[in-house]
Amino acid sequence: MSVCALAGGVGGAKLAAGLQAVLEPGELAVVVNTADDFDLWGLRICTDLDTVMYTLAGVANPETGWGVAGDTFEALGMLARYGEDVWFRLGDRDLATHILRTERLREGESLTNVTAELARALGVLSRILPMCDEPVATKVRTPEGVLDFQEYFVRRGQRDEVLGVEFRGIEEARIPAGVAAALEEADALILCPSNPVVSIGPILAVPGMRTVLERLAVPKVAVSPIVGGRALKGPADRMLASLGHEVSAAGVARMYRGLVDGLVVDGADGAAREEIEGLGMDVLVTGTIMRSAADRERLAREVLEFCAEIGGS
Repeated sequence: MSVCALAGGVGGAKLAAGLQAVLEPGELAVVVNTADDFDLWGLRICTDLDTVMYTLAGVANPETGWGVAGDTFEALGMLARYGEDVWFRLGDRDLATHILRTERLREGESLTNVTAELARALGVLSRILPMCDEPVATKVRTPEGVLDFQEYFVRRGQRDEVLGVEFRGIEEARIPAGVAAALEEADALILCPSNPVVSIGPILAVPGMRTVLERLAVPKVAVSPIVGGRALKGPADRMLASLGHEVSAAGVARMYRGLVDGLVVDGADGAAREEIEGLGMDVLVTGTIMRSAADRERLAREVLEFCAEIGGS
């Protein structure tokens, strides 16, 4: 079974890891948000790509979900001694990823090819595909002005009210050949439990992407990142509220209406089944909180079974 998943952030990476564990090697392709990417100290940092890559490689920091397990921060400490503001924590092993990526990009390699090289070196069994090779930057409009995404998310601790979101450069983005091939080969499409606005949103905003996905004649399922009216990690709940979306599983369903055939929701949101079904979606109610590898694999199996049920109906 060939599966294409859309992901960004820790929640998306966790489900992607579960899918990789239960599928045969090579059957999973993960299309990852790149609008969070930015430059720091001359290095190209691809936060969501790295979170997915480290998680699928089994080297992610289990305490944070991002970064490399057991990493040290000697280089960061030296930068601080030089007077740099070390607001973005880059571990020493993590730095190696950014150094090599930056060098390859400067040599003219595409982000798709560089990502494949890095993932292969780490033993990742799945394809990790940037949503596009062109640079795209998420900008967040707040009462304090327009902020770069990482400025809002990390440096300012997500404390600002989000009044609007822009994906700068998205007009020039193109669907990479690798993504197009993964979608063409897919037997199912899964939208991981990632922030609908700033993780899945940029992927869908790549010109032509949403149309391609809507036309896919395969089961298409999303997993809600909202559980009991709250996001498990990150600012998705506050962001949805300030942008005028209902902060609920049903609110997520409305955002994905016309795109997916089914929505997976946590047991805490089982009461929303009828409302979501009224939007034309099938609903699977199960435990969506992934605290362990066993949770990830169980949820992955249930999502794949849900896709098969939709495909057979």
